[in-house]
Amino acid sequence: MVTRAEAAAATRSALVRAASELLDEGGPDAVTLRAVGARAGVSRGAPYGHFEDKQHLLTALAIDAWNSVADEVEQLRADLDATASARLERGLLTLIGVGRRQPHLYALMFSTPVGGDPEAAAAATRVENEFLILVADLVGESDARRYGALLMSSAHGIAGLELSGHLAKEKWTVDGDQVVRLLVDAVRSGVSG
Repeated sequence: MVTRAEAAAATRSALVRAASELLDEGGPDAVTLRAVGARAGVSRGAPYGHFEDKQHLLTALAIDAWNSVADEVEQLRADLDATASARLERGLLTLIGVGRRQPHLYALMFSTPVGGDPEAAAAATRVENEFLILVADLVGESDARRYGALLMSSAHGIAGLELSGHLAKEKWTVDGDQVVRLLVDAVRSGVSG
C-alpha cells in the first residue's frame, strides 16, 4: 500500500520530470504549470499543490541539475586511478556537458539567482565545493579558490561559446574538449613552473 507521502513524492517527481522535458523541448516559456500537469497526467490543480508558481518549479529544476552535477563530480573525486589533471578535466566537461545536452537547463542553472533561494544556494555551493576539491588536488589548497574561479568561469565561457556556435573547430582548430585540456595543462604548468 502506497502511503500519502509516497504518492505525493511520486507526483512531485512526475511533475519535475515533465517540466524538464518541456524545458528541453521549448525553453522556459514552454514550462507552465498547466502544461506540466498535462504532461505528467495529473489533475489541473496538482502542480499548484507542489509548486507555488512557475518560478518555484524552474528553481526546482535548477536545484536538481546542480545536485546532479555535484553527484557526478563527487564520483570523479573517488576515481583515484585517474590523475588529478584527468579528474579536473572530466569535472569541467561534466558541467559543459549539461550545456551541450540540455542548453535550456544549463541557462536556467546560471540564471537562477543563488542568493534568492537557500536550497538553490546550497546546491550551487555543493558543486563549487566538490569542484574546489578537484582543483586543490592539482594546485594545492592555498591556490584552489583563485584557480577554481578561473576554471569555472572558463568552463562557463566554453559552454556559452559552443552553444552560440562561436567555438567552431574550423575557425579555432580546437574544440571545447581540447580547450579544457589546454586550460588544465596551463594551470598545472603554471603551478609547477
